[in-house]
Amino acid sequence: MTGHGGGRAERRSGGPGPLPRPRPDQHLPFGGPSWAIRATGSYLPGDGVPSAEVSESLGLDPGWIESRTGIRRRHVAAPAEAASDLAAAAADRALRAAGLDAADVGLIVLGTSTPDVIAPSTACRVQAMLGARRAAAFDISAACTGFVFGLQTAVGWLATQRGSAPYALVVGVEVYSRFLNRADRATAALFGDGAAAAVVGPVPPPYGFGPITLGSDGAGADDVLIPAGGSRAPASADTLAGLGHTIHMDGRAVRDFIAEIFPRLVGDAADAAGLKPADLDLVVPHQPNPRLVASLAGGAGLDPAQLAIAGQDVGNIGAASIPYALDRAVRDDRIGPGDLVLLAGFGAGLTWGHTLITWPPT
Repeated sequence: MTGHGGGRAERRSGGPGPLPRPRPDQHLPFGGPSWAIRATGSYLPGDGVPSAEVSESLGLDPGWIESRTGIRRRHVAAPAEAASDLAAAAADRALRAAGLDAADVGLIVLGTSTPDVIAPSTACRVQAMLGARRAAAFDISAACTGFVFGLQTAVGWLATQRGSAPYALVVGVEVYSRFLNRADRATAALFGDGAAAAVVGPVPPPYGFGPITLGSDGAGADDVLIPAGGSRAPASADTLAGLGHTIHMDGRAVRDFIAEIFPRLVGDAADAAGLKPADLDLVVPHQPNPRLVASLAGGAGLDPAQLAIAGQDVGNIGAASIPYALDRAVRDDRIGPGDLVLLAGFGAGLTWGHTLITWPPT
């Protein structure tokens, strides 16, 4: 991979040496420490369902899904598993990776479009399952951008709290399998179940998050949605018969949105930091269609090797997509101290967000 200062591999080959210092405007304008992701964890249910099996169930050639999306398999939660179960498992793994226990957590913020119940929040159930009695807990509904929205919330909370436990858990989780029309190739081909989490805590400068930039466009709210089950269309015999409780997606509108927003997020983040896209060590995008996202790398000024793509093994897992790919990159040793790691999220709402992290030492 290319990267600032010659890339991680080149920096390591000459011994530890001084790590490159990022520009001052990459750090948040709060006093005291910076904040960064200290550890990650993920959880996938079951053994995985091959795309060939899903293709055949849709009456398609066995290779149809993989050839168009790059997705080889996805995971499906067991009948007794809900979003909170997956989320708690991922959060526990992240805490263990950080060398922390639940008593060290002051905040749990959870992004999901598929909560256990409409209310109360799934985050409260996760808090109880972890035994994180000191933590405030709530959900964020920002669809596939939920993890990035959650990071902004966690950083703001950590920077302003006094006397609370000094770490936050940001979790993304989806159990989309409960909300699919199995006959709809536009959605059944893409979505899977999974969870991933990150521990956010203090780090010394120059490491940490740069500005976390968020955006929304409610004019596109109907491009991807579950139309029934809320206050506008409460559950009824008619909504059940009309499959109103399943995901509806305008595939062309979503594809056009992704093709426009991903290069823009990369360019905006690089420009704000005074960098070129090629200077980034790793870019972790949301990946609803891994093949499509990878095809956009050149137009965003990136080499495909700069992307952390993991959706081929899980499909679109919504708010868990970015943290899952990030966890995979951490476990595969693709990230080292001082690396510039861009998270780029986009999803239903429409929503989007990005942040550039100067990765801290383990």
